Amino acid sequence: MGAAVWPYCARIMRTVNEWKATLRAALKEAMRARNAPATTVLRELLAAIDNAEAPDLSVAPGATDGVFAGSAGGLGSGEVSRLLLSPEAVQALVQREIQERQEAVDLYVKLGKHDEASGLKAQVDVLLAL
Repeated sequence: MGAAVWPYCARIMRTVNEWKATLRAALKEAMRARNAPATTVLRELLAAIDNAEAPDLSVAPGATDGVFAGSAGGLGSGEVSRLLLSPEAVQALVQREIQERQEAVDLYVKLGKHDEASGLKAQVDVLLAL
């Protein structure tokens, strides 16, 4: 993990969009540096944020009979706005990702799988740099 990948993460994040922009910039740098652990964990973190923003399906409009089977009636009627996450929620998500990986590292070490443990440890280091 080179220092060039992480200048983006040195300051406090204020909005979810700022988090995403920072993570995407870091992902681009990690890909350029061919840093596989950083690329993997940054992609997974961006996906976790996107998943956390996904709306509950219960708020989606119901399907109607129409031109397309199961479609909602009217232009844009199928649109449901995404959930808005607070920066604290994103930070909690990052902490959960760190904790999950730390637990996996401990388990791999306990099982004697040191190669897998070192790969996950590199991912933990990337997340801790955020």
